Amino acid sequence: MNRIIAPSMLSADFGHLERDTRMIDASAAQWVHIDVMDGVFVPNISFGFPVMKPIRQATSKVLDVHLMIVEPERYVERFVEAGADLVTIHYEATSDPAGCIERIRRAGAKAGISIKPATPVETLRDLLPAVDLVLVMSVEPGFGGQSFIEGSLAKVAALREMVDRQGLPTIIEVDGGISAANARAVYDAGADAVVAGSAVFKAADPAAEIVRILEA
Repeated sequence: MNRIIAPSMLSADFGHLERDTRMIDASAAQWVHIDVMDGVFVPNISFGFPVMKPIRQATSKVLDVHLMIVEPERYVERFVEAGADLVTIHYEATSDPAGCIERIRRAGAKAGISIKPATPVETLRDLLPAVDLVLVMSVEPGFGGQSFIEGSLAKVAALREMVDRQGLPTIIEVDGGISAANARAVYDAGADAVVAGSAVFKAADPAAEIVRILEA
């Protein structure tokens, strides 16, 4: 299994967004993670289409866009137009997850679905064949810098079993409280990709920290 890391731009220096994006672009990270928050689905607001464009211009790596917004079906095409390679919606944020996933695919991007810590992985069983990625939140979505919820490891393992049993190529991604100290446990539980924000951008040497997490 090839490990993937997606540093989260939510923890970058917004005053030097291009610099930080180019740092990721030159690093061992394979993806760039962009958290989009609307202040409704989660109690915080981050950034949208205008900020995505300079990030897209500063990197050729996969833009992994995580929509923490209600009614994501209203906006998925615009995020693809802004440069998203992969768009992940929340199962809890739409009344029609399958329809929203199809809209993402029609727009030309890969599609992902995410669940909050309280949502059981069993909820996603029938949707797994339709998505490229499942994102397991290991903190409550909405803020960076939270502590990893240890029970997330069991969810990742259960999801890995479901994916493997169906013979699917679905990528399992985990987001929240991940650092070099716990990345190995997350990968060992069955994750393919991890999102790391504070651990990367608050490190003395962010590029070196990315390698530490990948090689944990």
